[in-house]
Amino acid sequence: MEIEINDKIVNLDKVSEDGSRMVISLDGKEHEVDVLMVEQGVYSILYQGKSYNVELIEGGHAKSYKVNTLVESYDVEIIDAERKYLKSRKGGALDDETQISSPMPGKVVSIPVNVGDEVKAGDTVVVVSAMKMESEYKVKQDRVIKDVLVKEGDVIQGNQTLVVVE
Repeated sequence: MEIEINDKIVNLDKVSEDGSRMVISLDGKEHEVDVLMVEQGVYSILYQGKSYNVELIEGGHAKSYKVNTLVESYDVEIIDAERKYLKSRKGGALDDETQISSPMPGKVVSIPVNVGDEVKAGDTVVVVSAMKMESEYKVKQDRVIKDVLVKEGDVIQGNQTLVVVE
């Protein structure tokens, strides 16, 4: 399958699987991993003798996810035939996102932007703590902050709009 990770498209194939151990191919290069779901949406991955904890959160639409590690957040999308078609119709641009929200309840940790700020693609606009992990929500394109609907310390609901951009 094709997946898009932070605007980079890679080919992902499962070569083999034996219990929690599997061999995957990323753009033709094989990797041996051991994957175990430790709780709903949270996975422990062993790769080359190192352990990685990964949180997988459903995104704003089907086949879209936010993947959080200890130090990084990734926007991941499975590219199927319908998504390829939509992407081709929009000249490759799929970012029509004007509202930044968290798909799950949590607590606002920080908001490094103010109304009127010009932000660049990839800039963090809000940080939310949920399920013992912090998630950074970033803009995908250059934008202007139109409104900030929460403040640091606020407890939020899933899919609640946090920041509005234009």
